[in-house]
Amino acid sequence: MVYVTGDTHGDFSRFQSSALKRATEEDVLIVCGDFGFFWDDSKNEQKLRRKITELKYTVAFVDGCHENFDMLEQYPITEWNGGRARVIAPNLVHLLRGQIYSICGKRFFTFGGGHSQDFEYRTAENWWEQEQPTYQEIVDAAKNLEAHGNTVDYIITHEPPASLKDCLRIDTRQRLEVHAFFEDLIQLCDFHQWYFGKCHLDRYVPVKYYAVFEDIYPLNDTRRKEKKGSRK
Repeated sequence: MVYVTGDTHGDFSRFQSSALKRATEEDVLIVCGDFGFFWDDSKNEQKLRRKITELKYTVAFVDGCHENFDMLEQYPITEWNGGRARVIAPNLVHLLRGQIYSICGKRFFTFGGGHSQDFEYRTAENWWEQEQPTYQEIVDAAKNLEAHGNTVDYIITHEPPASLKDCLRIDTRQRLEVHAFFEDLIQLCDFHQWYFGKCHLDRYVPVKYYAVFEDIYPLNDTRRKEKKGSRK
């Protein structure tokens, strides 16, 4: 089974949730950005990363706006479940922008990155320009989707489409090129559900969008909730 959650920001307690007690080595937890366990490489952070590698299940994450990209880029890119990724450990994977992965029999399109809301307070020591998706990454992502018939089961991003930011009344002033790309995906891509973490909310936005934060969503259960009309 695949589970999805929002920003962890280096907090290990999310992985101790009762929702994951039955997770096995065949299961995958996807974090929708701001993973936060690659930040300052302190001894405590190293210890927490070791604890993640001891989990039974796989943790896979897209990058957000609060990652040390210089640290992440030290890990080589390799093939993982049909796409390119940074396999940090056998059960710890950085999902790259514009890739499509086959996970538990479903296809996932991933696209991390975004813009830091606290940009003006960050310095060269805790902000990396790689957080913002490039035009070439967007072009490559569009080509990859086209090669897959513009059809996936799930979309996993950090940023939401611009129209959903308006709907949620959150940070409507920020507009990046990637927001326009995501709006195009709504029209061009055939998908079942879209999950994003940037807004720090757990909210279902009809008919197939999920702002995720602290909750953990088993994807099979989520479909059942939709049929019942839940906002979860």
